[in-house]
Amino acid sequence: MIRSIRVLGAALGGLIGIVVLTSDPGLFSQVPGAGAVIVGWIAAWAVLGFSLLPYLTIVPASRLVRGVQEMSTAEFVTAVVGLLLGLLMGLLLGSPLSAFDPPLGTWLPVGVSVFLGLGMVGLTVAKRADLLLAAEAIGLVHRPDAEAAGRNGDPHILVDSSAIIDGRIAEIVESGFLFGTLVVPRFVLDEVQKIADSPDTLRRNRGRRGLEILTRMQKDSPTPVVIVEDDAPEVGEVDAKLVALAKRFSRAVLTNDFNLNRVAELQGVRVLNVNSLANAVKPALLPGEELRVHVIQAGKEAGQGVGFLDDGTMIVVEGGSRFMDAEVDVAVTRVLQTVAGRIVFAQPRHD
Repeated sequence: MIRSIRVLGAALGGLIGIVVLTSDPGLFSQVPGAGAVIVGWIAAWAVLGFSLLPYLTIVPASRLVRGVQEMSTAEFVTAVVGLLLGLLMGLLLGSPLSAFDPPLGTWLPVGVSVFLGLGMVGLTVAKRADLLLAAEAIGLVHRPDAEAAGRNGDPHILVDSSAIIDGRIAEIVESGFLFGTLVVPRFVLDEVQKIADSPDTLRRNRGRRGLEILTRMQKDSPTPVVIVEDDAPEVGEVDAKLVALAKRFSRAVLTNDFNLNRVAELQGVRVLNVNSLANAVKPALLPGEELRVHVIQAGKEAGQGVGFLDDGTMIVVEGGSRFMDAEVDVAVTRVLQTVAGRIVFAQPRHD
């Protein structure tokens, strides 16, 4: 496409050079070697058209299309409405302004229309949330029914590579907690493939397990899994690409990457964190409850022993070092929720 535009630009540039010469035949008549100068003149115009036309046509058009693609549906609709309102206001003001003597009467209506059009685009996009709420309140628009969206395959959830290689995604889907369609962008699949080809044995095994899980889910999962070619070429990092696609298509992101979780939330993207789900479904423990724990290692503080419940919850037993490699009955004293998970502190129970 850009090559064709450049060829067209060269032709238009040469044509402009010829038109200028024909409009003033004596332009180079007094110059020595006029024939060579005329050829150079036309060639210079052709080179100028070859160089400039893409930047006057296809380059700004591509940026405009990319910007529109990155806009959400609400932003696009409000931008169009704002532009129409601004142009209408410019049209109403243009009639009295055109009564001024030239050049004011010629340029003032145009300038006012451009100013009001762009200004209303910015204002309506900035206040789109309030405008949509107002339109919904008076019955102009209606939010889609969530249940109907689920029946039609929505929501579409973008899947991060960390959730794929983690391995728990298949069990979560089979349990029925996820519905709609799981969308795996091609660049995420490529990242999992790189992990599967890693020289590190552990990473390689996790990557291969992730690919096997994806294959199994595509065949047997009740939740559809699709591979898409959607990309954000203007962004380099995989996590940033995922967030950009989520914003562009108003989708959620499934991950267990803490950094991606925070970055996506800061940009207004909904995140489904596998680790958060795992912590949420763990049994609630209250101070005073009794447990039986197998102490397997020493804690950070002197005299502490550490054990784990079946769901992976860490139990720190005060004074539990003397029960190393043994089971002990303990009473919960306090529960600490951290970013990495939940830690339960307990004391040995004395009968």
